[in-house]
Amino acid sequence: MNPAEVARDAVTWLNDPVNWTGPQGVLALTGVHLQMTLIAVLAAAAIALPLGTWLGHTGRGGGVVVAFSNVTRAMPTYALLILFSMSPIGRGNPATVIAVAIFAIPPMLSNAYVGVRGADADAKDAARGVGMSPASVLGRVELPLAVPLIAAGARTSAVQTIATIPIAALAGGQNLGTLITTGFATQNYGKAIAGAILVIGLCLVCEAVLAVAQRVLTPPPLRLAEAAAA
Repeated sequence: MNPAEVARDAVTWLNDPVNWTGPQGVLALTGVHLQMTLIAVLAAAAIALPLGTWLGHTGRGGGVVVAFSNVTRAMPTYALLILFSMSPIGRGNPATVIAVAIFAIPPMLSNAYVGVRGADADAKDAARGVGMSPASVLGRVELPLAVPLIAAGARTSAVQTIATIPIAALAGGQNLGTLITTGFATQNYGKAIAGAILVIGLCLVCEAVLAVAQRVLTPPPLRLAEAAAA
């Protein structure tokens, strides 16, 4: 297998319009890939963000957050996928979405906790001093100050989810990982490399879009402070 030939085959495969259409085409598989990513990240966010925010606000459970994050990061995603595939959930995309959603929780959970917990103490004291309720302190002081970290956690989770979703193809699922597995199975290495390039490209696009979103969501005073520090 000559690397130069494989690279040329990958470019040829990507430039063939036939490979971009149909139920097994790049566009259809990319749509499924993004749909799976969105479901997994939203499910993880629905658990991680409220829990991390509440724990950070109350100052409790820091050890639990660290322990949970370490345990979930230590578990192999593929092993979880196999377990879910053997359960009533069955093989394919649903099992993969659940598996990757579990691994999308730690970055958002830990960043939400650290962001809220680490909000400027003077700002919180000033808010309490003018009579703000705990809920108001959380909503008007702690959360705005925590936005950069929370957004960074969501960004990390989204990118790692896009990169991990392809394992669904090993359990009968359909997404861009299908191009990789079928390419290797049929010794069409150009197709396999093309699939890998598409996944990498999707990760880079997601990273860039979410980086812009993170900057937009960051309150202007914090953006100015970051610029001054740089």
